[in-house]
Amino acid sequence: MKFASAIAAFLILLAPVARAEESITRTHALAEFTTPKYAEGFPRFDYVNPDAPKGGGVVTAEPGSFDSLNSIILRGQVPRSIGLISDSLFVSSGDELEVVYGLIAETAEYPEDKSWVVFNLRPEAKFHDGHPVTAADFVFGWNAIEQHGRPFLKSFLEDVEKVEALEEHRLKVSFKTRGEMKPLIRAASILSPEPEHWWTADGRDIGKTTLEPPLTSGPYRVKAVDPGRSITYERVADYWGADLAVNIGQNNFDTVRTDFYRDDDVMFEAFKGGAYDFRQENRAQRWTSGYDIPQIKDGRIEKRAIANERPFGAQGIRFNMRRPQFSDPKVRLALAYLYDFEWLQKNILYGQYRRVKSNFPNSEFGASGPPTPAELEILEKYRGRVPDEVFTTAYEPPSTDGSGNNRDNVRKAMALFRQAGYETRDNKLVNAKTGQQMRIEFLDDNQSMVRVMQPYVTGLQRVGIDANIRIVDSAQHQARTDDFDFDAVMVFFNFFPPPGTEQRSYFGSAAADVKGSANYAGIKDPVVDALIEEVIAARDYDKLQATSRALDRVLLWQHAMIPQWYNDQTWIAYWTKFGWPDRKPRFDTGFPSTWWSKEEKAASR
Repeated sequence: MKFASAIAAFLILLAPVARAEESITRTHALAEFTTPKYAEGFPRFDYVNPDAPKGGGVVTAEPGSFDSLNSIILRGQVPRSIGLISDSLFVSSGDELEVVYGLIAETAEYPEDKSWVVFNLRPEAKFHDGHPVTAADFVFGWNAIEQHGRPFLKSFLEDVEKVEALEEHRLKVSFKTRGEMKPLIRAASILSPEPEHWWTADGRDIGKTTLEPPLTSGPYRVKAVDPGRSITYERVADYWGADLAVNIGQNNFDTVRTDFYRDDDVMFEAFKGGAYDFRQENRAQRWTSGYDIPQIKDGRIEKRAIANERPFGAQGIRFNMRRPQFSDPKVRLALAYLYDFEWLQKNILYGQYRRVKSNFPNSEFGASGPPTPAELEILEKYRGRVPDEVFTTAYEPPSTDGSGNNRDNVRKAMALFRQAGYETRDNKLVNAKTGQQMRIEFLDDNQSMVRVMQPYVTGLQRVGIDANIRIVDSAQHQARTDDFDFDAVMVFFNFFPPPGTEQRSYFGSAAADVKGSANYAGIKDPVVDALIEEVIAARDYDKLQATSRALDRVLLWQHAMIPQWYNDQTWIAYWTKFGWPDRKPRFDTGFPSTWWSKEEKAASR
């Protein structure tokens, strides 16, 4: 009887544990607002060729330069291609948004409130020197991000509270949030192992720039570095993860070299001459007429326009509102009236682009038309603190008929300038109180932008503004934008749908004065801050959509940006030495990850 009672008591004690265990989700994939396309045990992604041949090489190109291979810290410029050498806990699928599948981590476990996640690391994962990847390496990497990380990188991990090694191959990440999946996905996608045994040896410092090839665990390693000019990667023959489902049919080139060019025209000429193999075009004039060349006609080079379903970030001219002349929204709207996009589209952009009308273009999260009832419900509590138009009017940037006759918009602009305290004296637009002429310097690091910006600058000069374009090298551009040392800058914001914590870095007050943040305009608005937090806290898709659109409306009516353009196609050109799968990823070109070399054609260049 005592034995039976003891057993009963024991079972009662176990019951809460059993219920707790039942509430833990263990999964091969993490997804927000959707069901993962690929079930547990899937053999490969659908958009790869599992029999793709390995071998050969590919040469790519990037504009600008580089002076560091440490991608964690703010200082230094790193090659965009540096991601080839690293692995993360989970990796995204090119067919889905906000869905990731296990790479270094085989599975993830999390409770119903999503206050933490435990990643179960694959024991076979190893660095290129043979050392195993352990949970401690992720803790070391996280500590480096906390101490030295770029503000933008930190913004994606803002909700991480703690990273700890439970066991050699069990990593726990705890969050400040509750009930949100996005922080788990961000942590799984961004956290990479940094080998403490390597970084702490031979005087290395993870908080400093370096051109020494870092020790990593990815499918490629750095083979050669010509600082500022070229970097070459080689495929790791015994890469530990080569046979994982997320890697089958990918990483097919033996070598990948990236060359750097400071001038875009020189870079294009180098492509035509065979100096590199693949190019993504971003100039309408060149795409329309610049590829009328023998290499295209005889089939040595091919060009393709690929429909792009991926949501875009917003490209626009951001005014530095930290500077007094841009603090008044009337001035910013006046400057928008002087921007003749329609003429630019007809005469310089060859009609190839779409006008940006949202901070989240080509997505379900951007505002369009008048606000919906769901949006109005969110916005109502901010009435009186935002422009009245937010509640009644669909945002449309000032437009023209494209003829070049912009008199009506010039009149509207001059009226707004007068309301803001400016007047014309001796053909100069000056502050009526101080007599100081309005001056605007547009900062960029791409000489090709002069062609598309000069008509706007000329129009500003006609109304008495001392306007000019300043082209600097990429290192100076980064330094000046990091320090917010500019009047106006042309910026493309990457958009990682759905919107989340990165919006704090783009538009939040706390980021406005943080060196290196992405809040270029210096927006400091409690309403924007509150809406960002509502976006982050949204628990269902409909609520997230409505809140994101409400945020978008408030931002647009601040006139902190002159919206420019986006392309709903991806333009690519390449030497015909490649093969690729029958289908591409839905949200990507698949290059270079799923392509392969046809060496028999390479010699014909």
